[in-house]
Amino acid sequence: MQMQKGIVIVLLFWFQMFFSQPKSYRIHTVAFYNFENLFDTINDPDTHDDEWTPRGSQHWIAEKYHQKLQNLARVLAEIGKPENTNSPTLIGCSEIENRDVLEDLVQQPNIVMQDYGIIHFNSPDKRGIDVALLFQKKFFMPTSYTNIPLYIYSKGKPETVAVEDSDDDLSENNYQNRIFTRDQLLVSGFLDGEEINIIVNHWPSRSGGEKKSSPYREAAGMLNRKIIDSLQKINPNAKVITLGDLNDGPFNNSIKKALGAKANQQEVPDWGFIIHSKKWLKKVWELLLLEIPGIFSTRLWFRKL
Repeated sequence: MQMQKGIVIVLLFWFQMFFSQPKSYRIHTVAFYNFENLFDTINDPDTHDDEWTPRGSQHWIAEKYHQKLQNLARVLAEIGKPENTNSPTLIGCSEIENRDVLEDLVQQPNIVMQDYGIIHFNSPDKRGIDVALLFQKKFFMPTSYTNIPLYIYSKGKPETVAVEDSDDDLSENNYQNRIFTRDQLLVSGFLDGEEINIIVNHWPSRSGGEKKSSPYREAAGMLNRKIIDSLQKINPNAKVITLGDLNDGPFNNSIKKALGAKANQQEVPDWGFIIHSKKWLKKVWELLLLEIPGIFSTRLWFRKL
Protein backbone atom coordinates (compact mmCIF):
# COMPACT_ATOMS: atom_id res chain seq x y z
CA MET A 1 0.00 0.00 0.00
CA GLN A 2 1.40 3.41 -0.95
CA MET A 3 1.91 5.92 1.85
CA GLN A 4 0.20 9.25 1.45
CA LYS A 5 2.62 12.12 1.13
CA GLY A 6 3.16 14.57 3.94
CA ILE A 7 5.59 17.19 5.15
CA VAL A 8 7.94 16.24 7.94
CA ILE A 9 9.74 18.97 9.80
CA VAL A 10 12.80 17.91 11.70
CA LEU A 11 14.59 19.88 14.38
CA LEU A 12 17.94 18.89 15.76
CA PHE A 13 19.14 20.12 19.13
CA TRP A 14 22.68 20.39 20.35
CA PHE A 15 22.56 20.01 24.13
CA GLN A 16 25.68 21.23 25.87
CA MET A 17 27.00 18.66 28.33
CA PHE A 18 28.43 20.57 31.29
CA PHE A 19 29.83 17.60 33.17
CA SER A 20 32.86 17.10 30.93
CA GLN A 21 35.61 19.16 29.34
CA PRO A 22 36.06 19.94 26.57
CA LYS A 23 32.40 20.70 25.93
CA SER A 24 30.50 18.02 24.02
CA TYR A 25 27.12 17.92 22.40
CA ARG A 26 24.36 15.43 21.70
CA ILE A 27 22.05 15.65 18.70
CA HIS A 28 18.34 14.94 19.13
CA THR A 29 15.72 14.90 16.42
CA VAL A 30 12.23 16.17 17.24
CA ALA A 31 9.62 15.44 14.59
CA PHE A 32 5.93 15.66 13.89
CA TYR A 33 3.99 13.38 11.55
CA ASN A 34 0.35 13.20 10.56
CA PHE A 35 -0.35 9.45 10.34
CA GLU A 36 -3.37 10.10 8.12
CA ASN A 37 -6.11 7.83 9.41
CA LEU A 38 -4.21 5.26 11.44
CA PHE A 39 -7.25 3.18 12.38
CA ASP A 40 -7.42 -0.41 13.50
CA THR A 41 -9.96 -2.71 11.84
CA ILE A 42 -12.33 -2.89 14.82
CA ASN A 43 -15.55 -0.92 14.77
CA ASP A 44 -15.85 1.47 17.72
CA PRO A 45 -19.55 2.13 18.41
CA ASP A 46 -18.71 5.44 20.11
CA THR A 47 -17.01 7.07 17.09
CA HIS A 48 -17.59 7.52 13.38
CA ASP A 49 -15.00 4.98 12.26
CA ASP A 50 -17.24 2.77 10.12
CA GLU A 51 -15.31 3.76 6.99
CA TRP A 52 -12.16 2.16 8.43
CA THR A 53 -13.51 -1.33 9.00
CA PRO A 54 -13.49 -4.44 6.77
CA ARG A 55 -17.04 -3.69 5.63
CA GLY A 56 -16.51 0.05 5.32
CA SER A 57 -15.80 2.08 2.21
CA GLN A 58 -12.02 1.72 2.71
CA HIS A 59 -12.31 -2.07 3.01
CA TRP A 60 -9.90 -1.74 5.91
CA ILE A 61 -8.69 -5.28 6.49
CA ALA A 62 -5.85 -6.56 8.66
CA GLU A 63 -3.47 -6.83 5.70
CA LYS A 64 -3.87 -3.14 4.84
CA TYR A 65 -3.56 -2.12 8.48
CA HIS A 66 -0.30 -4.01 9.04
CA GLN A 67 1.13 -2.73 5.77
CA LYS A 68 0.43 0.85 6.88
CA LEU A 69 2.19 0.17 10.20
CA GLN A 70 5.24 -1.14 8.35
CA ASN A 71 5.30 1.87 6.05
CA LEU A 72 4.98 4.33 8.91
CA ALA A 73 7.73 2.65 10.93
CA ARG A 74 10.07 2.75 7.94
CA VAL A 75 9.47 6.47 7.43
CA LEU A 76 9.79 7.35 11.12
CA ALA A 77 13.07 5.45 11.44
CA GLU A 78 14.62 7.55 8.66
CA ILE A 79 13.56 11.02 9.83
CA GLY A 80 16.58 13.20 10.50
CA LYS A 81 19.08 11.05 8.65
CA PRO A 82 21.84 11.32 7.56
CA GLU A 83 22.44 14.31 9.87
CA ASN A 84 21.46 12.19 12.87
CA THR A 85 21.92 8.41 12.73
CA ASN A 86 19.39 7.89 15.53
CA SER A 87 15.65 7.89 14.93
CA PRO A 88 13.71 10.84 16.37
CA THR A 89 13.85 11.15 20.14
CA LEU A 90 10.40 12.77 20.20
CA ILE A 91 7.61 12.27 17.65
CA GLY A 92 4.38 14.23 17.76
CA CYS A 93 1.57 12.23 16.16
CA SER A 94 -1.87 13.06 14.82
CA GLU A 95 -4.78 11.16 13.27
CA ILE A 96 -4.38 8.05 15.40
CA GLU A 97 -7.47 6.19 16.54
CA ASN A 98 -6.37 4.92 19.95
CA ARG A 99 -3.45 3.75 22.05
CA ASP A 100 -3.67 0.24 20.61
CA VAL A 101 -2.56 1.35 17.14
CA LEU A 102 0.47 3.08 18.67
CA GLU A 103 1.32 -0.05 20.66
CA ASP A 104 1.28 -1.96 17.37
CA LEU A 105 3.36 0.72 15.67
CA VAL A 106 6.21 0.87 18.20
CA GLN A 107 6.59 -2.93 17.97
CA GLN A 108 7.39 -2.77 14.26
CA PRO A 109 10.88 -4.14 13.45
CA ASN A 110 12.20 -0.82 12.08
CA ILE A 111 11.70 1.02 15.38
CA VAL A 112 11.20 -1.58 18.11
CA MET A 113 14.83 -1.21 19.25
CA GLN A 114 14.23 2.47 20.00
CA ASP A 115 11.95 1.46 22.89
CA TYR A 116 9.41 4.23 22.35
CA GLY A 117 7.10 5.18 25.16
CA ILE A 118 3.58 6.45 24.44
CA ILE A 119 1.63 9.38 25.85
CA HIS A 120 -1.94 9.43 24.60
CA PHE A 121 -5.43 10.47 25.67
CA ASN A 122 -8.71 9.80 23.92
CA SER A 123 -10.10 13.04 22.53
CA PRO A 124 -13.76 13.96 21.96
CA ASP A 125 -13.29 14.19 18.18
CA LYS A 126 -16.29 12.54 16.56
CA ARG A 127 -14.13 10.56 14.13
CA GLY A 128 -12.15 9.23 17.06
CA ILE A 129 -8.77 10.60 15.92
CA ASP A 130 -6.33 11.81 18.56
CA VAL A 131 -2.89 13.31 19.04
CA ALA A 132 -0.06 11.62 20.92
CA LEU A 133 3.64 11.78 21.69
CA LEU A 134 6.17 8.99 21.17
CA PHE A 135 9.45 9.31 23.08
CA GLN A 136 12.62 7.29 23.42
CA LYS A 137 12.71 6.28 27.06
CA LYS A 138 16.50 6.35 27.33
CA PHE A 139 16.64 10.07 26.47
CA PHE A 140 13.37 11.63 27.63
CA MET A 141 11.75 11.27 31.06
CA PRO A 142 8.22 12.70 31.22
CA THR A 143 7.23 14.22 34.55
CA SER A 144 3.69 15.35 33.75
CA TYR A 145 1.23 15.23 30.91
CA THR A 146 -2.35 16.27 30.35
CA ASN A 147 -4.89 16.73 27.57
CA ILE A 148 -6.38 20.21 27.35
CA PRO A 149 -9.76 20.48 25.58
CA LEU A 150 -10.59 23.13 23.00
CA TYR A 151 -14.11 24.51 23.37
CA ILE A 152 -15.58 25.86 20.14
CA TYR A 153 -19.21 26.22 19.16
CA SER A 154 -21.20 26.19 15.94
CA LYS A 155 -23.28 29.21 16.97
CA GLY A 156 -21.82 32.43 18.24
CA LYS A 157 -18.17 33.30 18.54
CA PRO A 158 -15.83 30.32 19.08
CA GLU A 159 -14.06 30.50 22.39
CA THR A 160 -11.60 28.69 24.57
CA VAL A 161 -11.56 28.39 28.32
CA ALA A 162 -8.58 28.97 30.55
CA VAL A 163 -6.38 25.95 31.14
CA GLU A 164 -7.48 25.63 34.73
CA ASP A 165 -11.19 25.92 33.94
CA SER A 166 -13.59 23.07 33.33
CA ASP A 167 -16.72 22.81 31.22
CA ASP A 168 -18.92 21.84 34.16
CA ASP A 169 -20.75 25.16 34.04
CA LEU A 170 -21.59 25.05 30.33
CA SER A 171 -25.27 25.47 29.67
CA GLU A 172 -27.13 22.67 27.96
CA ASN A 173 -27.62 24.85 24.87
CA ASN A 174 -23.91 25.66 24.59
CA TYR A 175 -23.03 22.02 25.06
CA GLN A 176 -25.35 21.05 22.23
CA ASN A 177 -23.69 23.60 19.93
CA ARG A 178 -20.17 22.50 20.79
CA ILE A 179 -17.93 21.27 17.98
CA PHE A 180 -15.92 18.34 19.27
CA THR A 181 -12.35 18.40 18.04
CA ARG A 182 -8.92 17.23 19.12
CA ASP A 183 -7.49 18.14 22.51
CA GLN A 184 -4.08 19.77 22.81
CA LEU A 185 -1.57 17.47 24.48
CA LEU A 186 0.90 19.03 26.93
CA VAL A 187 3.90 16.96 28.01
CA SER A 188 6.64 18.18 30.36
CA GLY A 189 9.81 16.29 31.16
CA PHE A 190 13.58 16.13 31.00
CA LEU A 191 15.55 15.63 27.80
CA ASP A 192 19.16 14.85 28.70
CA GLY A 193 18.63 16.62 32.00
CA GLU A 194 17.07 19.75 30.51
CA GLU A 195 13.42 20.45 31.30
CA ILE A 196 11.30 21.04 28.21
CA ASN A 197 7.58 21.30 27.45
CA ILE A 198 6.00 19.91 24.30
CA ILE A 199 2.52 20.73 22.99
CA VAL A 200 1.13 18.42 20.29
CA ASN A 201 -1.63 19.89 18.15
CA HIS A 202 -4.11 19.00 15.45
CA TRP A 203 -6.21 22.13 15.00
CA PRO A 204 -9.71 22.24 13.46
CA SER A 205 -9.91 21.63 9.73
CA ARG A 206 -10.89 24.04 6.96
CA SER A 207 -14.17 22.23 6.40
CA GLY A 208 -16.75 24.72 5.18
CA GLY A 209 -14.08 27.03 3.79
CA GLU A 210 -10.95 28.76 5.08
CA LYS A 211 -12.65 32.03 6.06
CA LYS A 212 -15.66 30.46 7.74
CA SER A 213 -13.59 28.00 9.73
CA SER A 214 -10.75 30.39 10.61
CA PRO A 215 -12.25 31.44 13.99
CA TYR A 216 -12.00 27.83 15.18
CA ARG A 217 -8.27 27.69 14.47
CA GLU A 218 -7.84 31.14 15.99
CA ALA A 219 -9.44 29.73 19.13
CA ALA A 220 -6.94 26.88 19.02
CA GLY A 221 -4.11 29.41 18.73
CA MET A 222 -5.42 31.35 21.71
CA LEU A 223 -5.63 28.17 23.77
CA ASN A 224 -2.04 27.34 22.79
CA ARG A 225 -0.96 30.79 23.92
CA LYS A 226 -2.77 30.34 27.26
CA ILE A 227 -1.00 27.05 27.86
CA ILE A 228 2.37 28.66 27.17
CA ASP A 229 1.57 31.65 29.38
CA SER A 230 0.62 29.31 32.21
CA LEU A 231 3.96 27.50 31.86
CA GLN A 232 5.87 30.78 31.88
CA LYS A 233 3.97 31.99 34.91
CA ILE A 234 5.49 29.06 36.80
CA ASN A 235 8.88 29.36 35.13
CA PRO A 236 9.64 32.52 33.10
CA ASN A 237 12.45 30.65 31.33
CA ALA A 238 10.31 27.67 30.33
CA LYS A 239 11.45 25.97 27.13
CA VAL A 240 8.43 25.25 24.92
CA ILE A 241 8.06 23.42 21.62
CA THR A 242 4.59 23.49 20.09
CA LEU A 243 4.21 21.35 17.00
CA GLY A 244 1.52 19.76 14.93
CA ASP A 245 -0.87 19.92 12.02
CA LEU A 246 -2.34 23.40 12.44
CA ASN A 247 -4.36 23.43 9.19
CA ASP A 248 -3.10 26.98 8.62
CA GLY A 249 -0.02 28.63 7.19
CA PRO A 250 2.48 30.80 9.06
CA PHE A 251 0.72 34.02 8.07
CA ASN A 252 -2.83 33.06 8.98
CA ASN A 253 -4.48 34.76 11.96
CA SER A 254 -4.41 31.62 14.11
CA ILE A 255 -0.61 31.59 14.13
CA LYS A 256 0.36 35.19 13.46
CA LYS A 257 -2.17 36.89 15.78
CA ALA A 258 -3.76 34.36 18.15
CA LEU A 259 -0.55 32.52 18.95
CA GLY A 260 1.63 35.56 18.31
CA ALA A 261 4.40 33.79 16.40
CA LYS A 262 6.87 35.67 14.21
CA ALA A 263 8.35 34.55 10.90
CA ASN A 264 11.34 36.90 11.11
CA GLN A 265 13.78 36.13 13.89
CA GLN A 266 14.64 39.83 14.27
CA GLU A 267 11.01 40.53 15.20
CA VAL A 268 10.86 37.95 17.99
CA PRO A 269 10.72 39.49 21.49
CA ASP A 270 12.32 37.91 24.53
CA TRP A 271 10.74 34.48 25.04
CA GLY A 272 8.72 34.93 21.86
CA PHE A 273 7.94 32.40 19.13
CA ILE A 274 9.83 31.88 15.91
CA ILE A 275 8.06 30.01 13.10
CA HIS A 276 10.26 27.45 11.40
CA SER A 277 9.11 26.89 7.85
CA LYS A 278 10.50 27.12 4.33
CA LYS A 279 9.49 29.88 1.93
CA TRP A 280 9.51 27.48 -1.00
CA LEU A 281 6.67 25.50 0.49
CA LYS A 282 3.40 27.00 -0.67
CA LYS A 283 1.48 25.57 2.26
CA VAL A 284 3.13 24.57 5.50
CA TRP A 285 0.49 23.32 7.88
CA GLU A 286 2.76 21.12 9.94
CA LEU A 287 4.91 23.47 11.98
CA LEU A 288 7.40 23.61 14.80
CA LEU A 289 7.27 26.79 16.84
CA LEU A 290 9.96 27.35 19.42
CA GLU A 291 10.15 29.29 22.64
CA ILE A 292 13.46 28.04 23.99
CA PRO A 293 15.77 30.62 25.57
CA GLY A 294 19.45 30.19 26.07
CA ILE A 295 20.65 26.65 25.95
CA PHE A 296 19.55 25.40 22.55
CA SER A 297 21.16 26.01 19.23
CA THR A 298 19.07 24.73 16.37
CA ARG A 299 19.21 23.52 12.80
CA LEU A 300 16.28 22.52 10.64
CA TRP A 301 15.69 20.04 7.87
CA PHE A 302 12.47 19.81 5.84
CA ARG A 303 11.74 16.58 4.02
CA LYS A 304 8.80 15.81 1.76
CA LEU A 305 7.86 12.14 1.98
